[in-house]
Amino acid sequence: MSKDIQYRKMTIEDIPAVVEIEQESFAIPWTMEVFEHEMTGNDYAHYVVAVDGQEVIGHCGMWIVLDECHITNVAVRPHMRGNGIGEALMREAMTLCEQMEVRLMTLEVRLTNDTAQNLYRKLGFQDGGIRKNYYTDDHEDALVMWVEFK
Repeated sequence: MSKDIQYRKMTIEDIPAVVEIEQESFAIPWTMEVFEHEMTGNDYAHYVVAVDGQEVIGHCGMWIVLDECHITNVAVRPHMRGNGIGEALMREAMTLCEQMEVRLMTLEVRLTNDTAQNLYRKLGFQDGGIRKNYYTDDHEDALVMWVEFK
């Protein structure tokens, strides 16, 4: 892994790479059209990307409404996983939220995704509840997690 990974705000030009990462990561990935709308038509949407050289290798999306943030998606290219990139993306998102005076961040995670749950707990997230049949591909339940900023 390159030590030159940079984290920055996502641009329109990043969308094709982000869609590829979605397709590599999720059973029902977000489409090009969804990301185009997020970037051009959703004032609440904020995205950060991880870039290794010229390659976008991860992204984290969030909706910030007033003083609350909802993480919409976090994904890292499969060949780059396990290198702390997901954690760094989440920390970038948390830093942005603190700068915008957000007081609460929340997300949903599959009940079977222990790796992600452990990462979120490491970042201070707490379990909040269960959303039954949350995922449309297999109707798996989601664990709601949240963290409050000081």
